This record gives sequence, structure tokens and C-alpha cells, in this order.
Amino acid sequence: MVWLKSQWKRATWGVKVESGAGDERRWSYKKRLAEVEKRASRKAGSGDSDADSSNKRLVLALYDALNSGDSDAVASILAADLEWWFHGPPSHQFLMRMLTGDSGHSFSFVPQSIVSFGSTVIVEGCDGARSIAWVHAWSIAGDGIISQVREYFNTALTVTRIDHSDQILPATSSGLPCVWESSVSSRVGKSVPGLVLAI
Repeated sequence: MVWLKSQWKRATWGVKVESGAGDERRWSYKKRLAEVEKRASRKAGSGDSDADSSNKRLVLALYDALNSGDSDAVASILAADLEWWFHGPPSHQFLMRMLTGDSGHSFSFVPQSIVSFGSTVIVEGCDGARSIAWVHAWSIAGDGIISQVREYFNTALTVTRIDHSDQILPATSSGLPCVWESSVSSRVGKSVPGLVLAI
């Protein structure tokens, strides 16, 4: 699916933050985002490159902009021809609704973990009240703009790295190591399908 920046700028976003409970939700989200960012920066010292850390900060800035309804910030972070892949129930297309300005959404993406593999940033979260687990795999282009998102709802995701050589590896080969597995899919209280993402 392709979304245009002009659609984001014209979007109503449908995010209304009034005094009281709305302020508490925004504060709670900002506090949670700061915790995830702090963990990501701590891990940055343990092998992440500057590019990996920068990519994580870019993605966290996107979640902040999405949840606060800042369409200008969203438009500056996402490519005009964003490629979007979705796996999950159609009723869970919350990101699409946010990007197109559907005013009927009431979902906040609160990252619970973030990891970077070069230009790919994997983020996962869970809304236990709705029995929803989600994973986003963001691809960042060389110009620091997000060009692709793969979105998974109520799906256990395993990420593997493909060797960049011309060698063809059999599916049973140890040449395709698991580099990351989602952990929040087990919190939704039901069985979920599993997929493998090769990067």
C-alpha cells in the first residue's frame, strides 16, 4: 500500500487530548517511550553502531509523532511512497488508519522493545486489555527516511539474517540463524500463527 505525504498533512488524525485522562495517557505514553529509549541507548553501548542507534531514535520519534498526532513530523520521517505490508486481522489495521487520518481509531502504539539490524528496526508491543500483540519491521533508507514497514498483529515473528554471498543454503542449514524472536505474542492469551522474516 502506498500513502502520500499530502494525505498525512491533510489528515485530521482524530486524536483529541483533553485535560484529565487524556493528559495522563499522553504522560504515560511519553514515560514508557522514555524507558524504551533508555534501554535502547544502554544496548547501543553493547555493539550497536551509531547508525543502528540513529535508526532506533528515528523510529521512536515516529511513534511519538503518531501517538501525539503530529502529522508534519510523521510526513518528514516517512517516505512519500512508503511500502506497507500487513499480516493480521483487517480489524487491526490501526497504523493504516492513523496514517490516513481515520478519526475513529483509539489505538496507541507503545513500544515495549526495540532492536536494530542495520537498516531494519524491529519494534514490538502489546495491548493486553484487547489481547493484541504487534510487531513492526521498519526499513530505513540511506537518506534517513523510513521507506517500508512490515506490520504483524497477533503473530509470532522470527527474524533470520540471510548471508549476502551467492551460496544457496538449504532450509535446514545453520547458515540461517535466528537473530530475533518476538516475545509479546505469548501475552495475548491465545494461540497465534508464526512467520519468519528474512533480512
